[in-house]
Amino acid sequence: MASIDTLTVEELALTGISQTLALQVHQQLESIITHTCGSLAHTWQMICKEILLPSHPFSLHQLLYHSTYRNWDSANLGPPPAWMPSLETARATNIGQYLEKHGKELLGSAYKDPISSFNNFQAFSVENPKAYWAGLLEELAIRFHEEPECILATDNLDECPGGRWLPGASLNIAECCLRPHHARKDEAIALIWRDEGMDDTPLKTMTYGELRTKVSHVANALEIHGFSKGDAIAIDMPMTTWAVIIYLGIVVSGCVVVSIADSFAPREIETRLKISKAKGIFTQDIIVRGSKSLPLYIRVKEADAPRAIVLPGRGSDLTVDLREEDISWDEFMDKGLEKDRSGDYKAVPVSVDAFSNILFSSGTTGEPKAIPWTHLTPLKAAADAWAHHDIKAGDIVSWPTNLGWMMGPWLLYAALFNSASIALYNGSPVGLGFIKFVQDAKVTMLGLVPSLVKGWRRICNVFDYDWSSIRCFSSSGEASNEDDYLWLMGRANFKPVIEYCGGTEIGGAFVTGSMLQPQALSTFSTPTMGCRLFLLDAKDSPLPQDEPGIGEVALDPIFLGASRSLLNANHYDVYFKDMPCFDGLRLRRHGDEFQRTPGGFYRALGRVDDTMNLGGIKVSSVEIERICNTVHPSVLETAAIGVPEAGGGPEQLLIVVVLKDGCDVISNDLLKQKFNTAIQQKLNPLFKG
Repeated sequence: MASIDTLTVEELALTGISQTLALQVHQQLESIITHTCGSLAHTWQMICKEILLPSHPFSLHQLLYHSTYRNWDSANLGPPPAWMPSLETARATNIGQYLEKHGKELLGSAYKDPISSFNNFQAFSVENPKAYWAGLLEELAIRFHEEPECILATDNLDECPGGRWLPGASLNIAECCLRPHHARKDEAIALIWRDEGMDDTPLKTMTYGELRTKVSHVANALEIHGFSKGDAIAIDMPMTTWAVIIYLGIVVSGCVVVSIADSFAPREIETRLKISKAKGIFTQDIIVRGSKSLPLYIRVKEADAPRAIVLPGRGSDLTVDLREEDISWDEFMDKGLEKDRSGDYKAVPVSVDAFSNILFSSGTTGEPKAIPWTHLTPLKAAADAWAHHDIKAGDIVSWPTNLGWMMGPWLLYAALFNSASIALYNGSPVGLGFIKFVQDAKVTMLGLVPSLVKGWRRICNVFDYDWSSIRCFSSSGEASNEDDYLWLMGRANFKPVIEYCGGTEIGGAFVTGSMLQPQALSTFSTPTMGCRLFLLDAKDSPLPQDEPGIGEVALDPIFLGASRSLLNANHYDVYFKDMPCFDGLRLRRHGDEFQRTPGGFYRALGRVDDTMNLGGIKVSSVEIERICNTVHPSVLETAAIGVPEAGGGPEQLLIVVVLKDGCDVISNDLLKQKFNTAIQQKLNPLFKG
């Protein structure tokens, strides 16, 4: 491939553009190259601003990107930036405004401007956690019922390696993100949504005041129906407006949400209900996806679930007969509304260490780890959104997800704490309906998993939608592909992708990107605010912080939001046992292998244990092998392996099979069919092999 300064008009025309446009682009390139004086990063920045449009063939985007960086010195500079912040946009971010106001006070003479001082501020957040989090609590307008004794207590690190955050404080985290204040007005829009199949109809909306009223109704109804503070109540339904309201209603009443993905098979549902000791479950009769109706209540019933409150998936009437102990959504809400209360439900105050949500992550023993979020954990999600996704009042945030996975609760707190609107599409995000919804809702921050981008790129030969409202994307869940993400950025006039990697057990990320730093394709640019990460070599010694290298990720244990307990495992053994110490602190195990590149970027290289990402869902090989070992009498044993595609990106599942001696040979196609069917029936109906 030619370098950008030697591209010809003919080479440009081969991308599918007209000869006239090729000549125009060539002339623009000559002007840009003269103006940027050999700076490849600034050349690309100007190409994005002055030449490339979403309507141009992607082959033109590819040609100009790769030609620009053909002679980039990756060995010394690291990956080339696909996006760079301007000082003007950096100053308008949450962090930029905060630093312009407090930078001299916090960093002294080291403070210059938000871009050049960003790394200093990140280091400050780690070295001075009390000062950093005191400022963030004020920014997020946290309301305590009982004020904390201090921000952080580190008097007993042997027992609490991560320290004790906000000891003695009580609050209700759902109340905190719903109550009105200077940036969160009752008349502001909290929820925006549309149902699949209604893609040409007006969007539906709900204000913060309306949301708080409906949350109060749910909390009242829970009380009327006998649920009380501390009870675990599951949610197994799609991410609809009612799911959001139910989630917040459970938390505001002092109860605990049990998160179950709506795609799980009965066995997986039952496992989570038993581990959490759930006393009730909210679900739907069916899930509507296009013209299809997928059963949900039947799966919940087969899981021997406790008392169920069942919502209709379509219309206002249920399509199933309920068990004697179960009740319809209408009956549940009618009784709650009978209770005469004036004003909002009075949120139940609890200790910051009280559970608010029980989520699950794949374990290496086949049983999912039950990870409690406290009323403190959501502050990590809200703070990451404030600092790294730059979510603020007036933003519209969409992230196709489910309350069964951590990004569901993350989305609620990330948007509501920062006074933004949540945009929900009640349907499949893989089709054109969702793409149009992003346009119509004027989404400003779009979250996704890489598999979605691959699907959108496949169906959008020509991109006829306006995504110009997007200020940034965010990507989580699995490794991304550089080519796919170059395509994605081009759909929104080259807005940055904030890669975001963490885990259920930390309520957010440990490494991510920033609107104040250059962003390179499929890489992370910084540890999150308040977090310090280490890469361990083969002898479990931390590699030098400022040098390139590859190693297993370990975390400084002192950062707000990290888990302190597990329901079905020894937390210390899982995260701290046999880990090395650094500066007297025992490091926290995470389990990912990472590369730190020249230039200070990070790349995820996969798990060091047997966990894999399939379609953005973490699953243990043990879970898959347990199922595959029983699909046919000729199978002796199987090994499940996650294999990334060439060039990086989402993992594909490879099953290695050992047959019993003396058995007839089985065709690969038959085995593949049986494996797919068994995994769909016993693990996840959405699995596609």
